[in-house]
Amino acid sequence: MIPPQEASARRREIEDKLKQEEETLSFIRDSLEKSDQLTKNMVSILSSFESRLMKLENSIIPVHKQTENLQRLQENVEKTLSCLDHVISYYHVASDTEKIIREGPAGRLEEYLGSMAKIQKAVEYFQDNSPDSPELNKVKLLFERGKESLESEFRSLMTRHSKVVSPVLILDLISGEDELEAQEEVPLEHLPEGVLQDVTRISRWLVEYGRNQDFMNVYYQIRSSQLDRSIKGLKEHFRKSSSSSGVPYSPAIPNKRKDTPTKKPIKRPGTIRKAQNLLKQYSQHGLDGKKGGSNLIPLEGRDDTLDVETDAYIHCVSAFVKLAQSEYQLLMDVIPEHHQKKTFDSLIQDALDGLMLEGENIVSAARKAIIRHDFSAVLTVFPILRHLKQTKPEFDQVLQGTAASTKNKLPGLITSMETVGAKALEDFADNIKNDPDKEYNMPKDGTVHELTSNAILFLQQLLDFQETAGAMLASQETSSSATSYSSEFSKRLLSTYICKVLGNLQLNLLSKSKVYEDPALSAIFLHNNYNYILKALEKSELIQLVAVTQKTAERSYREHIEQQIQTYQRSWLKVTDYIAEKNLPVFQPGVKLRDKERQMIKERFKGFNDGLEELCKIQKAWAIPDMEQRDKIRQAQKNIVRETYGAFLHRYGSVPFTKNPEKYIKYRVEQVGDMIDRLFDTSA
Repeated sequence: MIPPQEASARRREIEDKLKQEEETLSFIRDSLEKSDQLTKNMVSILSSFESRLMKLENSIIPVHKQTENLQRLQENVEKTLSCLDHVISYYHVASDTEKIIREGPAGRLEEYLGSMAKIQKAVEYFQDNSPDSPELNKVKLLFERGKESLESEFRSLMTRHSKVVSPVLILDLISGEDELEAQEEVPLEHLPEGVLQDVTRISRWLVEYGRNQDFMNVYYQIRSSQLDRSIKGLKEHFRKSSSSSGVPYSPAIPNKRKDTPTKKPIKRPGTIRKAQNLLKQYSQHGLDGKKGGSNLIPLEGRDDTLDVETDAYIHCVSAFVKLAQSEYQLLMDVIPEHHQKKTFDSLIQDALDGLMLEGENIVSAARKAIIRHDFSAVLTVFPILRHLKQTKPEFDQVLQGTAASTKNKLPGLITSMETVGAKALEDFADNIKNDPDKEYNMPKDGTVHELTSNAILFLQQLLDFQETAGAMLASQETSSSATSYSSEFSKRLLSTYICKVLGNLQLNLLSKSKVYEDPALSAIFLHNNYNYILKALEKSELIQLVAVTQKTAERSYREHIEQQIQTYQRSWLKVTDYIAEKNLPVFQPGVKLRDKERQMIKERFKGFNDGLEELCKIQKAWAIPDMEQRDKIRQAQKNIVRETYGAFLHRYGSVPFTKNPEKYIKYRVEQVGDMIDRLFDTSA
């Protein structure tokens, strides 16, 4: 059992705890009551606030709506006022801009274009809103006047600032291509930078706002004139320079022009002048021919007019390409893209037509020269044609996008030149073959005929124009291979042609040689001509070109030369036959000669003496220009005659066949040799 004291204590403890719990419960109840009261109060406040808020909203919303309407009205009023100001401004545009338009755009283009923009907007406004308004007519007239002033300013700027390109600058521009070392680019400013900007601004305005393309006609007419005048100026420069100094002036680098001007020789096309130089070269080696019969006009003695004209034309062609390229660059800045090709086509027509016309004149002159058999004049076609074909890729690039008729002009000229060139080659070969035998025109001394020298000199010109001449010949071929001929095919054609000319020349020379009554002089004539041909072939590249189709040509000429020498040597048989051993009388030493034998010996001496004197007198007037051949022929003949005469003199010189031996023994062996040494020497 629990003691009473513990139970009592425990009861008190429980009672205390219970009391505490009751107190806590009572606190909680009080708190809940307070919370409920606060909640009721809050709900009451919120309800009151909601009620007041609704009352406030009902009062404010009408005010807000009214204010919003007022603001909208205010904005509408402001916009209306702004529109009114804007509209009213259109009515003042004419008066505000009239002075500027009247004074024109010169020197104030930016301001002028600004005024034109205002006028244009005014026109658009009145057209849309008041098409019957008198103001519309007023601003329209002002706009048209302004547009005309811009067109006039465009023309004025182009006219005043478009300058002809000087020949010196053009030559520098062209020569820059040929320099091995890098040169500074030649500046070519057609219009000052500021002017170019103004012209470009005006052109863009006229296209975009002015709806006008007439200025493009103005542009191409002015630029076309300058291009044409620039090229004509270059041609005139060549003529004047050739008549004064002979060399057109062209400094190598433009920026040195003021300090160190130099005279720069222009590259010659290598036509007649080179032929004359070659002729002089052969003359120094004893190969020159004298004036002989030929219906071919000689290549030597011509003036430099053809060379100057050829040089001028070649440089004008190159100048056209460079200037046209430069013109297109300028045009790209000024003319709208979709009008550039057409405008450029019109711009270059005058200059291009001038070049083509001059080219056709050259072709026409060449045709007339062929009729006159003046083939040296035809040679001018070769360097021009070569240059045209070399320049054609650049031409094609420059003319890209132009009309077909424009593009076809150069190919048409090239075809004409190839045709006339081929005709010249054909006629030249025929004339070599058919050159008439005119006795009074044959060289009296049997030297080189002018036909030979002219033929060789003409052929030598083809060395500088092998591809060009080959292309001429190929252009006349009817075979399918001719349409796509190779350089090798062209070379073989040219070789065949040269061999044909040489063959015709050989046949003609054989015919001409028959004019001489003396077979020995005929042989000397053929020898001189064959030797001239061979030496000329060897001293140039003609021999290699001939060898393409005729491997034995050189050997054949040497055989012909040797054959003529042998023919010539037979002319001495009538001299040496008198003293030849087979024709001498046989007698016994120490036995007195009979009268018949003495007479025979006298006749042999007399026949030899007379024959020697006659031949030496005749052949002294003959000529062998080649010193080497002359000495060779002399020496060979001298050896034969001296040997025969020496043997004869040794046998009969001491024989008492006459009382006056000096009458018959007129020459010693050495004297005979000296006489033969003076053959073919008109100066001796």
